[in-house]
Amino acid sequence: MTEIRHQSVAPTRTRSMAPGTAIDAHSHDGHQIVYAGRGVLAVTTSTGSWIAPGTRAIWVPAGTVHAHQAHGEIDLHLVGLPADDNPLGLDRPTVLTVGPLLRELILAHTRTPYDDSPERARLRAVLLDQLRASPQEPLHLPTPTAPQLKAVCEILRRNPADSRTLAALGREVGASDRTLSRLFKADLGMTFPQWRTQLRLYRALVLLAENVQVTAVAHRCGWSSASAFIDVFRRAFGHTPGTHQPR
Repeated sequence: MTEIRHQSVAPTRTRSMAPGTAIDAHSHDGHQIVYAGRGVLAVTTSTGSWIAPGTRAIWVPAGTVHAHQAHGEIDLHLVGLPADDNPLGLDRPTVLTVGPLLRELILAHTRTPYDDSPERARLRAVLLDQLRASPQEPLHLPTPTAPQLKAVCEILRRNPADSRTLAALGREVGASDRTLSRLFKADLGMTFPQWRTQLRLYRALVLLAENVQVTAVAHRCGWSSASAFIDVFRRAFGHTPGTHQPR
């Protein structure tokens, strides 16, 4: 993300994005809620990526340099908030659960972004109340900085189905599993198995948005069977992966 655009106000609006469409690195003076009513959206910063299907939204704090990437056909809904209006008290991007009521509030709020009526003000107040009550989700794939850790993570990014142990991967990059294990915790704040599972879930959401069949997604992302994949996916998202495939 070399060229960085700055927008003084985080816009409130709705837009469509074709599969593979990207919005280059930019920042806003205000906070932003980013929600894909259809498809899967990824938000990337220098420290990692956050991914959100239609049951999740991404909170992007004011001043955060970030880029967007569409996976599948995207209906993008953007809610802008002033920098001094932070209902979540969060200073870094975060994925939030979007229940049926919050979804409808976001859709209604972005449908008429330039309406300053009292009715809209009340709608916005309820939306903010729902945001405060929305559970935060650990759908964050942090980016490593240590060179040896970068090498291991890049191997797995290229092939999430690579099932080698940390010791075997370490031999390829010239580091012991003990060193790499320590780096995962210190640099990324999670264990190696946790990071690999996050990577696989991230890739699975992308493939599902591209209408790849569930069994093929399980195989390409490294699960031993479709049932094993469905079990992990359900525990992570609360529903089966078929929910995320285009109709």
